[in-house]
Amino acid sequence: MPIVYLTYFPAIIFVIGLVGVIQWKFKVLRRVSGSFLVAFGLLILLTLGLLTLPYFLGSHVEWFMYPFCGLIFFITTLYIWKLFKPRTRHIATWAMAAAALVLALIPVGSTLYLNSIPVVEEGVEVNLEEYEPFREGTKAVSLTGASELTFTDDLPRLDGATALYPLYAAFARAAYPKGVYDSWLDPSVEESKNNGNRGIVTCMRTEEAFFNVLNGHVDVAFLMGISEEQKKMAEDRGIRLKLTPIGREAFVFFVNRRNKASDLTGEEVRGIYSGRIRRWDQVGGGYALIRAYQRPEGSGSQTMLQEIMAGTPLMDPRTIDVKDLMMGMVKVVASYRNYKNALGYSFRYYLNDMMDEKELRLLSIDGIQPTDETISDGTYPYATDFYAVTVDKAEGGADDASVPAQEKQRQENTEKLIRWILTPQGQSLVKNTGYVPVGPAADPSA
Repeated sequence: MPIVYLTYFPAIIFVIGLVGVIQWKFKVLRRVSGSFLVAFGLLILLTLGLLTLPYFLGSHVEWFMYPFCGLIFFITTLYIWKLFKPRTRHIATWAMAAAALVLALIPVGSTLYLNSIPVVEEGVEVNLEEYEPFREGTKAVSLTGASELTFTDDLPRLDGATALYPLYAAFARAAYPKGVYDSWLDPSVEESKNNGNRGIVTCMRTEEAFFNVLNGHVDVAFLMGISEEQKKMAEDRGIRLKLTPIGREAFVFFVNRRNKASDLTGEEVRGIYSGRIRRWDQVGGGYALIRAYQRPEGSGSQTMLQEIMAGTPLMDPRTIDVKDLMMGMVKVVASYRNYKNALGYSFRYYLNDMMDEKELRLLSIDGIQPTDETISDGTYPYATDFYAVTVDKAEGGADDASVPAQEKQRQENTEKLIRWILTPQGQSLVKNTGYVPVGPAADPSA
């Protein structure tokens, strides 16, 4: 019997105990027909079977058990009522009313308890202002020496994924003139363009950053990758994108630290997210349904999940199980309410450095933990490059006489920036931020 359903036992045991006490107290065992005892036993077995039904089928119909237990109690009460003598029926009435109250309080108490646990605010995200390039006390890392690349004007406009903002903020801190670079201003808005440097280094998250680089509102989008749908969108517009790998990262799956599961195979991951595997005990966990959260289409982590599914269709998640923000997924898995069955995914740096959530545990994949070494040598199965995404101007873009001189200079500066990112100095910022570089870093201690 799955342990997760033991909370239903008090109601069933109470009914059985009540019948037993009445039989013993009033010596009515001989008056109870054998057919009733058989029927009552079958009801108990049916109840136990129905209690396990949601567990084995993977559906969420546990609420049905409360009225079913109440129905058994009611039927039993009607049957044994005639066994009482008239002078003792008022005592039995109070006893049964108290029993009914106890049965009613089980689901009510459980609901009140669950509702008392704080839930995640979906609109909350990591405070990126802490990483803005020149903010006092910024968390963006700095070079140990003078930068080999500096700009004074015609600055490349940068945007990207939330998890990569600390990195490209560090690039701006090294190469851009000191000033105000707000992380949240939309570079596509005219007010931002006319407000000094405030719309130059922004973080609109993966999907919007992709559209910004596609529409020419930014020059570089730092992304974990682009989806097939996004590739087709660029092709339909006749735009050729250039993806330059600038670092490596691990795509990770995580559970609440109280969950017994510690490892998943690649086949198990695909089984879970296709809906074929529905219970934690099938993959080394306890007796609970797996509630596999997902991200919206177009987000960097959802694109990575689709890649590792290797053509296996993703199951359609419930609306409540799709988290718009990465922090939303992290928080619901970390919450005590979801500790038994929640499963989420993210990127290692975001989870370990930007969130530092103590209630979570990373799962190894095929027995391999995501470390700098396993990410660098590719032994961790879900190690992946991340990119500086630009529109390829190779075919006459920068040399076109119709392109304004300032635009040409910014395009040239964009190319210089990407080349510098791949130098040992740029790669040292990749490593010092917390990612795995794709090339040697200038700082051996990094």
